[in-house]
Amino acid sequence: MSDVFKALADPTRRAIVDELTDRDGQTLFELCGRLTMKHQINSSRQAISQHLELLESAGLVVVRREGRYKFHHLDTGPLRDIVERWLTPRTKDT
Repeated sequence: MSDVFKALADPTRRAIVDELTDRDGQTLFELCGRLTMKHQINSSRQAISQHLELLESAGLVVVRREGRYKFHHLDTGPLRDIVERWLTPRTKDT
């Protein structure tokens, strides 16, 4: 779970997650364009690629290869684990 918090601690990675929430299955080129236009993030493709790798290692992004293209998909499973741990009401033992 600490990997998820580390991944989401960075504002650029949060913007990537936002973009994949809006439109799942984007290539690196598409993400770079949307980050520049919508969030004024002018990082290099290499920097965005490194952010995506960290999100992937945290389990928040899954990559699908199709020919020479890589499509990035959001996986909300790790976020559900956090919700279940802290935001799910529990009954008190008496």
